[in-house]
Amino acid sequence: MTTHDHFASVPRTDFDIPGRSHGLIDVVRWRYLLRLLVRTGVTTRYRNSVLGWLWSYVRPAAQFFVFWVVLGIFMDLDRVPNYAVYLFSGIVVINLFSEGFKNATTSIVGNAPLVRKVFLPRQLFAVSAVLVSFVHFLPQLALLVLVCVLMGWAGSVTLLGVLGAIVGILIVMVFSLGLGLFFGAVNVRFRDAENIVELMLLLATWASPVLYAWTMVQDAVVGKLGWPGWIVDLYMLNPITQGVELFHYAFWRPASQAIVESAGYVGEALTPVPPMLAMNTLWSAVVAVGTLLVGQLVFRRLEGKFAQDL
Repeated sequence: MTTHDHFASVPRTDFDIPGRSHGLIDVVRWRYLLRLLVRTGVTTRYRNSVLGWLWSYVRPAAQFFVFWVVLGIFMDLDRVPNYAVYLFSGIVVINLFSEGFKNATTSIVGNAPLVRKVFLPRQLFAVSAVLVSFVHFLPQLALLVLVCVLMGWAGSVTLLGVLGAIVGILIVMVFSLGLGLFFGAVNVRFRDAENIVELMLLLATWASPVLYAWTMVQDAVVGKLGWPGWIVDLYMLNPITQGVELFHYAFWRPASQAIVESAGYVGEALTPVPPMLAMNTLWSAVVAVGTLLVGQLVFRRLEGKFAQDL
């Protein structure tokens, strides 16, 4: 009896090598699994918790209270008009970046049983971690909008400001995903990556104009230290810095306009809009996308050994 090889006529190039990933393209092709991972991450975050989703408000509220008391009252930084809104609008951006970056870094190690036993695009874990952080960011954003509306934000907000806030969110999410892919891949082999990320997140709050105005950096670098102005320009290209400034432009500035223009106001004037805000936003987006490409490149180079390293 003669047997026939039914696959003999099929070119070998039409077969996929088992375990080979197509990078972030697979995230789109496996979007049903991405939705499942995001839903699981959201629903299990506060499982068996008494406060549940209220923790999404408690943490930023605690951060705001500590910074506002220490910096705004004790250190007299509340010279910035409407410092409470200025501070909180920066905190929500930092929380979005910190949660997405940290969870993306630990996403592969945290899903080790799946990575070892089942083939699926490993980038799904990092992308889902960033999307889950965005879902947890929404209650904080809603609280910020509510406070700003009560302060007259609706009468001064512009379409350009709203678009700026959306662009700021996208820049921060892309940047956190790029860093998360890079350190998530390295973390599989070297667990020191988690400690490095913790240090980076500790510095992120202080390296961006969340607690202070960007003009203080300019005055210190150029005026006090006498260093060249391009250092400040480089500082402004940080995607986190740009995301924070776009939120200040979208929320703090319109909400504070009526306060500063009121007849009985005797405080400081509004901090000026950073020069070349639109151009810096464009360059910050380029930096964020570049970080994503580098992170994806490193991730794809190392993912072939994830199963045995775990």
